[in-house]
Amino acid sequence: MADTTILIVEDEPAIVELVSFTLKAAGWSTVAVGSTGEAWDFIQRRTPQLILLDWMLPDQSGLRLLSKIRSDRQFNEIPVIMLTAKSMEEDKIAGLDHGADDYVTKPFSPRELTARVKALLRRKAPEHSQTALTAGPVVLDPVSCTVRIHDQKVEIGHAEYKLLKFFMAHPERVFSRSQLLDKVWGDHVVIEERTVDVHVLRLRKVLKSAENLIRTVRSVGYMLSEKP
Repeated sequence: MADTTILIVEDEPAIVELVSFTLKAAGWSTVAVGSTGEAWDFIQRRTPQLILLDWMLPDQSGLRLLSKIRSDRQFNEIPVIMLTAKSMEEDKIAGLDHGADDYVTKPFSPRELTARVKALLRRKAPEHSQTALTAGPVVLDPVSCTVRIHDQKVEIGHAEYKLLKFFMAHPERVFSRSQLLDKVWGDHVVIEERTVDVHVLRLRKVLKSAENLIRTVRSVGYMLSEKP
């Protein structure tokens, strides 16, 4: 949860305060900016896990920023929820056509916003969901940041925890070392690809009898699989 940063792009202080309070109460980290220019600068420095984007902003339309995000290969998969005072059907369709994943019309209830964010993270970025993950005898609880094997709590390092969480959120999918560096540690962290091998080795030691869940795919990378 602490690794989940939500970028709020909104220029109305009262809305920013409400949204920030709501999201922080749900356990997420937030950063707020008041223009599309500030938002783009932030995204390039640090990729958020989700963006709440206001439709009307002082420098240009939120739709312009959304189009820019969706046309950039590095950022085009970031989940985006539009915050809008517009309730006309054609405006909602325009937002979705520009690549918005969802929209929330002002005024909105904090409970509705939290539910929308949870649902979108669960769908688009399952490694940032609050739902417990299970693979064989291994259960990972994102809320308490604990891992249990055969119902016994195990000690696990931060890097190995993040790696396991990502694998469990994307079972039966092969990831290269560079993909794991990008998805687990972020593309702004300077880590060599061979360091991934070290963390995989440590993770297998933590998993003990369940170490076979983490498979090496020769010449490609690694995956989590429960298949024989």
